[in-house]
Amino acid sequence: MQLSISEYQKERTRTANAVMSFEREDFGLLGPLHLNSIDWANSNHRRSIAASLVQGTYILERDRQEKRQGSQALAPPWWEFFHFKLIRQLVDDADSCVFGAIYEYAPPSSHCNDSIDRSPRYVIAFRGTINKPDSFSRDFSLDIHIIRNGLHQTSRFEIAMKAVRNMVAMVGDSSVWLAGHSLGAAMAMLAGKTIAKTGNFLEAFLFNPPFLSAPIERINYGNVKHGLRFASSFITAGLVLATKGNSQTSQFEDPFFILSAWTPCLFVNPTDHLCSEYIGYFEHRKKMEEIGYGAIERLATQNSLGDLFMSVVRRSAEAAEPLHLLPSAYLTVNLTPSEDFKQAHGIQQWWRPDLHLKCNLYKYK
Repeated sequence: MQLSISEYQKERTRTANAVMSFEREDFGLLGPLHLNSIDWANSNHRRSIAASLVQGTYILERDRQEKRQGSQALAPPWWEFFHFKLIRQLVDDADSCVFGAIYEYAPPSSHCNDSIDRSPRYVIAFRGTINKPDSFSRDFSLDIHIIRNGLHQTSRFEIAMKAVRNMVAMVGDSSVWLAGHSLGAAMAMLAGKTIAKTGNFLEAFLFNPPFLSAPIERINYGNVKHGLRFASSFITAGLVLATKGNSQTSQFEDPFFILSAWTPCLFVNPTDHLCSEYIGYFEHRKKMEEIGYGAIERLATQNSLGDLFMSVVRRSAEAAEPLHLLPSAYLTVNLTPSEDFKQAHGIQQWWRPDLHLKCNLYKYK
């Protein structure tokens, strides 16, 4: 049967798209093959492996969508290369898509060495949004829940949180890692914050986590940038006092201080406007301490200006706890130039061996 010109062009486009998709998902073409020997004491190795396991969750869902099974499945090499095995897929009850995975580290005895104590026993990983029809609608609705600060009310988060609680109850917090990218980073962050409030502090790798704020970090003029953050801090602190009053609580009753013992690893790109505000968020806190306005910033840093405005409009005494605000973090910034937003926001950047990284530890005090 001879195809018409238009049908031929459509078929050619479909084939080209399939090839491009394969190249983006195939571990042999895209994965960190340079990590043929793992040093768990090496932060670059831990970062690369955590990012690869998150990529594995993306490909699990793509395998499901493309009906790739057995030897045709592209996902397994993303964890098997590092001696992990998949023990459970996390499936959304709304659309049956795979949004996460639980991996168990099972190295052969010949690979055990002195750095093994820095390895996880289990990793719970969450993917971000996939722009494909089978999952995009549900993923996008969860992105909206993040904007509305309502991710904690979704069934997907309930499934994720139950998995995290069960794993911690079974093996303890020192044996479990959390990892996620974009929407998945928000999921992992919320799970980590929730479990930290019970005294369990999980090592977490949060890649390109969304920070909901005006894009101040994109302003090139330092004085303007600092002025805007300075004004925002005073407005936020003023709204906190107006809505919540000046009630005195001890440091040990402050939920933000209690959470400060948890120090997740955040990985952001300055040209990714969805996460770059974390750079200014932590640096501004440091500057406010240095110039003597630490008390103002301690009020501002744990409150979202948008949520406070909404509580005023609704005449509510309490604003919801902002998902994206953190007291402490190991912040890693990728200063390697990115070609476009897609590359700056992509998970693939985080296992490259040639990155120009800037790392800082921020502790709330």
